Amino acid sequence: MSRILIVEDEIAIAELEKDYLELSSFEVDIETDGQSGLDQALSGDYDMLILDLMLPNVNGFDICKKVREKKDIPILMVSAKKEDIDKIRGFGLGADDYITKPFSPSELVARVKAHLARYERLVGSQVEVNDVIEIRGLKIDKTARRVYVNGEERAFTTKEFDLLTFLASHPNKVFKKEELFSEIWNMESYGDIATVTVHIKKIREKIEIDTSKPQYIETIWGVGYRFKI
Repeated sequence: MSRILIVEDEIAIAELEKDYLELSSFEVDIETDGQSGLDQALSGDYDMLILDLMLPNVNGFDICKKVREKKDIPILMVSAKKEDIDKIRGFGLGADDYITKPFSPSELVARVKAHLARYERLVGSQVEVNDVIEIRGLKIDKTARRVYVNGEERAFTTKEFDLLTFLASHPNKVFKKEELFSEIWNMESYGDIATVTVHIKKIREKIEIDTSKPQYIETIWGVGYRFKI
């Protein structure tokens, strides 16, 4: 049974989320304070974190950053803020998804199931030893889930690594944003394909010498992206 931690200071919302997730056979804990939520997320054995942004003592952005430094679990941010800048900041800190209040409990459950299913497939898969993609100084170690640029390791979030690996595994093929979103996030009905653009930007910042003239991930205007070899 997957364990989920909800960090949410609005008790009614947290309890509603918990009820629906427990009906779907998840084990759920709730923390209402930012600091206690951070402590619990770091010390507890959880499979996913549902994280509100506006919290007492420690905000959701800081919690996301600190958890991502230590753990690879999916992080779903929840906020009443609809501004794109908050979504971009959240994704930049390593969040896997962002949902805006008010939302339907069924949508939340659908997103949780999709992220956990994707995560479980990744960590449970058996990858052949020395399964490595290497091109022009970029090395993607699929076995260890590590990325190196000219011998220097770069830190990647789960979704950044998945997206880079997928593109590099299909060189010279153009993918639409919708195709990449469906493949990496495993969701067709939920989410925002702008997520793909944000993640491509973060990947480029980590692997490209000049992000204005990318040598690896090329933008095909009006279509999508292609990994060049």
